[in-house]
Amino acid sequence: MAKFKLDEVDHQILDILIDNTRVPFTDISKKLLISAGTVHVRVKKMEDAGIIKGSSLNLDYEKLGYSFIAYVGVFLEKNSTTKQSLIDLENIPFVTVAHITTGKFNVFCKVRARDTKHAKDIIFMIDDIQGVLRTETMISLEESINDKKRLMHSIFNEL
Repeated sequence: MAKFKLDEVDHQILDILIDNTRVPFTDISKKLLISAGTVHVRVKKMEDAGIIKGSSLNLDYEKLGYSFIAYVGVFLEKNSTTKQSLIDLENIPFVTVAHITTGKFNVFCKVRARDTKHAKDIIFMIDDIQGVLRTETMISLEESINDKKRLMHSIFNEL
């Protein structure tokens, strides 16, 4: 597959969309002094190339009552149970992210909970998955860095 070439206008469009995926193309076009049709065509090309994959909604989990975040390292009895373990983890809605990893853990998960008691219940659900040997949990005290733009700009500078 050929590498898709992004130019400065593409970078600017992505920069705006990373801040807010719901910005109308007309607003982007006014800011960049290009037509809304041009914005639409460029976004469509980036979607077709797989650079843009859908859009996301950022929720304020604290306002929804789910401000407690824990990271759970999962030790499996056997590597061959990884696929089924991931299916079982996906069935726990409070496990929002799971990575197959190297090193200490077989799988590393991000968990969102209402409070410590709820987190304990979720961890016990994870422990009950067949093939899970044990878990190790770290509690997030604060999300200090969550900045997609810095990485995006670094990637753009390499291109």
